[in-house]
Amino acid sequence: MAQQTLDKKPERVGRMFDSIAPTYDKLNHTLSLGIDKRWRKTAVDALGKRRPGLILDVATGTGDFAMLMAERIRPLHITGADISEGMMAVGREKVKKAGLQDTISFQKEDCLSLSFPDGSFDAVTAAYGVRNFQDLDKGLREMRRVLKPGGHLLIVELTSPRCFPMKQLFWLYAHVVMPLVGRLVSHNASAYTYLPASMEAFPQAEEMETIIKRAGFTEVEWRRFTFGISTMYLAKK
Repeated sequence: MAQQTLDKKPERVGRMFDSIAPTYDKLNHTLSLGIDKRWRKTAVDALGKRRPGLILDVATGTGDFAMLMAERIRPLHITGADISEGMMAVGREKVKKAGLQDTISFQKEDCLSLSFPDGSFDAVTAAYGVRNFQDLDKGLREMRRVLKPGGHLLIVELTSPRCFPMKQLFWLYAHVVMPLVGRLVSHNASAYTYLPASMEAFPQAEEMETIIKRAGFTEVEWRRFTFGISTMYLAKK
């Protein structure tokens, strides 16, 4: 039911993230109590074992994940792609301040119709962005298309805990605390009402594994973080 009520049109999602871009990083780390940093490092290190040289970071947002990959994997180049110019503007400033402008570049892209040629990248990543895809299957097929044969897909996504009492506690946190803090900090309550709704509508664990395989990937593995609040998926073309 939730999937039917969520408006994931690219224009709408782009405007929403443009509006919260200035406070997005601060709010993200605040809402996760900083635990998301550990999730990201674990995921990046898993990908780093594959030693990718050219990486496409889909739904890159403000570039946090791209910067972490640049620091820990040290690839030749990372292209951050996103539909929100507001988020990427923040990202460009962060990358410039960190002296990573030669390693990371940003490009406005519709992730369901990427402009890159087939087989352009050694790895395609998406940290906390694929749940915003209007068509998940199409987005995954595009990510596979731009991967080189033998390349890797890495997805890290927010998910809803399934077991008592974390399921009940997280529901309360997501539906009461998130919108309240979001409204106070970003002055955009709707964005942080959309967040838990998009999490609950998103396929998880075995279901997501099946969807990734359906898009043509193999060797799919996944790992839950912190009682299932976040999940990492790693697969191969």
